[in-house]
Amino acid sequence: MSQWSQVQQLEIKFLEQVDQFYDDNFPMEIRHLLAQWIESQDWEAASNNEAMATILLQNLLIQVDDQLDKVSQEKNLLLIHNLKRIRKLLQGKYHGNPMHIAVIISNCLREERRLLAAASMPVQGPLEKSLQSSVVSERQRNVEHKVSAIKNSAQMTDQDVKYLEDLQEEFDFRYKTIQSLEQSDKNSVLIKQEMLALQAMLNTLDYKRKEVLSKIGRVIHEIDMLMSNLLTEELLDWKRRQQIACIGGPLHGGLDQLQNCFTLLAESLFQVRRQLEKLDELLTRLTYDGDPIPVQRPQLVEKVNFLLYNLFRNSFVVERQPCMPTHPQRPMVLKTLIQFTVKLRLLIKLPELNYQIRVKATIDKNVSTVSNRRFLLCGTHVKAMNMDESANGSLSVEFRHLQPKEMKSSAGSKGNEGPHMVTEELHSISFETQVCLYGLTINLETSSLPVVMISNVSQLPNAWASIIWYNLSTNDPQNLSFFNNPPAAPLSQLLEVLSWQFSSYVGRGLNSEQLNMLAEKLTGQQVTYNDYQLSWAKFCKEHLPGKSFTFWVWLEAILDLIKKHILPLWIDGYVMGFVSKEKERILLKDKTPGTFLLRFSESNLGGITFTWVDQLENGDVTFHSVEPYNKGRLSALPFADILRDYKVILADNVPENPLKYLYPDIPKDKAFGKHYSCQPSEVSKPSDGGGKGYVPAVFIPVSKILHDSTDPPSPSDLLPMSPSVYAVLREHLSPTVIETAV
Repeated sequence: MSQWSQVQQLEIKFLEQVDQFYDDNFPMEIRHLLAQWIESQDWEAASNNEAMATILLQNLLIQVDDQLDKVSQEKNLLLIHNLKRIRKLLQGKYHGNPMHIAVIISNCLREERRLLAAASMPVQGPLEKSLQSSVVSERQRNVEHKVSAIKNSAQMTDQDVKYLEDLQEEFDFRYKTIQSLEQSDKNSVLIKQEMLALQAMLNTLDYKRKEVLSKIGRVIHEIDMLMSNLLTEELLDWKRRQQIACIGGPLHGGLDQLQNCFTLLAESLFQVRRQLEKLDELLTRLTYDGDPIPVQRPQLVEKVNFLLYNLFRNSFVVERQPCMPTHPQRPMVLKTLIQFTVKLRLLIKLPELNYQIRVKATIDKNVSTVSNRRFLLCGTHVKAMNMDESANGSLSVEFRHLQPKEMKSSAGSKGNEGPHMVTEELHSISFETQVCLYGLTINLETSSLPVVMISNVSQLPNAWASIIWYNLSTNDPQNLSFFNNPPAAPLSQLLEVLSWQFSSYVGRGLNSEQLNMLAEKLTGQQVTYNDYQLSWAKFCKEHLPGKSFTFWVWLEAILDLIKKHILPLWIDGYVMGFVSKEKERILLKDKTPGTFLLRFSESNLGGITFTWVDQLENGDVTFHSVEPYNKGRLSALPFADILRDYKVILADNVPENPLKYLYPDIPKDKAFGKHYSCQPSEVSKPSDGGGKGYVPAVFIPVSKILHDSTDPPSPSDLLPMSPSVYAVLREHLSPTVIETAV
């Protein structure tokens, strides 16, 4: 079953999240129509390879054309229209930057895998629960409702101002008419009646002026209250969700809704400002004793300007945090002299601002860091915000060619060079601009979340650990001295984040049993980890007991092993992985001989082993664990093939494959058959020959078990056997004779 088919079977709460990350950047129609083709391409590799991305984009457009031909024959007018529009959009948007669509599709596929993994987990974690609480959803709806009500009130006040203007024009006309009469005419009864009517009209004008000012004051008060409370909370909540998403959590949405709210409020404030300007114009034409306009208007104008300043300042946000395209799943870790991207948005979307706002990027501006290291940004660091580059037409700017460069210290010091000191130094990338609109000049500043600067890719794992710990532990966006005294983190939340590392990076999260094993690994004991606080040192600085590496280095090596060598097996759920030696024996002892499970080595970095249960002649149960396979061996021989072909030579020198059933009782070939590089029937026969006259050889992993030996079986001896010999043996000899011949 394709990944997309599995996604469509998710519960509605997960499907709502899927809907959030498919937009005009990558329409869901294309994902649906080209599901199998999309999943068969390596978009992640293409996101770092422009030539490969260009080819994939061309092939994607060809696939869309094929679909167009198909639906044209079916005369599906609506789908034809949509596909033509989508094709034009894809070609126009990504023709000059094909790597961008590779990044987008790679991220979408990864988010799908994360959701599938989350759906398979029995319990939602505490962090994810807090991000998706009903209180947050209710507040979002409340904000949208209030903004809409404010917009309606401002528009209604427009009508009141227009009525006031018409009333004053009528008064002005009638008053000037009387003033133009001769003095003798002014004493007539009719004129005196007109004067009384004008006085009544003036009273009405005074009442309407007070009423309009009162309504304007109420609109301003409503905007002030909304900005001070609900909207501020909503923005802070979005920023927190962004932090969590950066370290592997649920994809954060809601920025388009915030943009709609900010834009409507800005439009309402500018509308009120125009209403106050109109009142000032009316004031110049008519004033009188007790006129409320000169008394109240200046205060209202000052308040409107104050709210506009604050609204604009809060609307300038980092939409996508700094990230190297080469490591899309490790944002905020930047390597010197390597390009990174970062995207900013102004949540106030006004056409008058298109291409009028120039944003400048700097690093560590006016900030004292804990480091002696200083950096500058190379590349294009000043760009104009526009509405053309974003699919949703938002007012944004994306810096794609920035490079951090370390400056030489004037004192000749190389600064702190310890392996942890460098990766615990936090830096800030700042952005500044100026908005000039309708007589207002507003200076805007914002900053990225803290970033870690590395000079060697070997520092990446520890740097990423720092990013995880910071964004898990604090909401403060600019605490650059955080690691002077890093706080402990709730173990329950940390384990949830660790599961996210697996779901986002290798497509399958961790279940409760696997997380329990990690908890024991971190604490050295069985704990009720809901209340346990873990220190930064335990996570990333102190070596595991009896080992020469930290917990995080061990875990990162496992992630790398899965990604590069056993990814399909991991995604299928056939790698138990995180299970202690004691626990595996408990699981296997009552199983059929030949039952085995796969677990990660606790003593070797990036190693995977398998343990099987056997039964001695006297009925006793025994366990065998093979020496862990590392990336060196797995680069030479696929792990699924190792499981298929593995042999054990017993004391009587008869080789046999001891692996029969994957725990708990899955036949080995049923579990791993689709991952074998070739089936036994496909092995070449003698007549096939080999390169340059040689017969091709295959490697069979073999271990030797001596009944009196306490050493673990070792796969170090890989006995070569030509595929032709292997095929002939299987075709003409019984299994017993084959094993003897081997």
